[in-house]
Amino acid sequence: MRETLMLRFLYKTVFGRIILKISVKPAVSKAAGCFLSSGVSKWIIPFFIRKNKIDMTGVEIPEGGFSSFNAFFTRKRRTGLDKSKENCLISPCDAFLSVEKIEENTIFNVKNTKFSLEDLLKDKGLAQKFYNGTALIFRLTPENYHRYCYPADGKIVHIRKVKGKLHCVRPIALRTVPVFAQNSREYQVLKTDNFGFVIQMEIGALLVGKITNYRHSLEAAYVSAGEEKGYFEFGGSTIILLVQNGTIELNKEVYARMDNNGETIIKMGDAVAYKK
Repeated sequence: MRETLMLRFLYKTVFGRIILKISVKPAVSKAAGCFLSSGVSKWIIPFFIRKNKIDMTGVEIPEGGFSSFNAFFTRKRRTGLDKSKENCLISPCDAFLSVEKIEENTIFNVKNTKFSLEDLLKDKGLAQKFYNGTALIFRLTPENYHRYCYPADGKIVHIRKVKGKLHCVRPIALRTVPVFAQNSREYQVLKTDNFGFVIQMEIGALLVGKITNYRHSLEAAYVSAGEEKGYFEFGGSTIILLVQNGTIELNKEVYARMDNNGETIIKMGDAVAYKK
């Protein structure tokens, strides 16, 4: 992705960094969110669609159009997922997918940002349970559908929110600050029917980066593959699935089409792995 003049200004000049320090404060982020959720922001929608070449085929458009930019950004589809796949770990979203092996002392480089699994989870004991496992990293871009689902049938056994400073996820920002060590994130630990324990984590970013998940307690915690888990409001976003060692076999067709950057385009509901 190209670095914009605005990003260079924000991250590579003294005055820009002063503005950035102010802009990532919760009150400013909240104000930006209020604007994007108001009717005043509707004018942004057609420009955003053209700039990002968004295919509106199959999008559920409310009568009278979208009430705000965030109403558009969190748009729904008219058709649901094919839930007929059995013994498949499915993609939770539309995104660029990359795959990382989790070693005990692995430092992941995700979007040019380095972090350990323990730092990401803020839980040393939980991190240890996923050593020698697999990390499936889903990078969403502005043109992607920003609703996401559960990847497998199972029960939620743990829910956690990790507060953080919100920063832009464009590459120039990632080279300047430890973004994923600071970004807000939420994750759920799933005890799945076919793939052992799986962690699904959502990560937010500047300006709003708001994560909206529907389930906040362990009551009635059984979920199904393809069930909508939540959505991102405007702001860069990433989803990470952590899978334990010996539980999955990656879909070779998906893995074979990875580009030179180790990524491939994936759609929500596509089979990314099978039961081992």
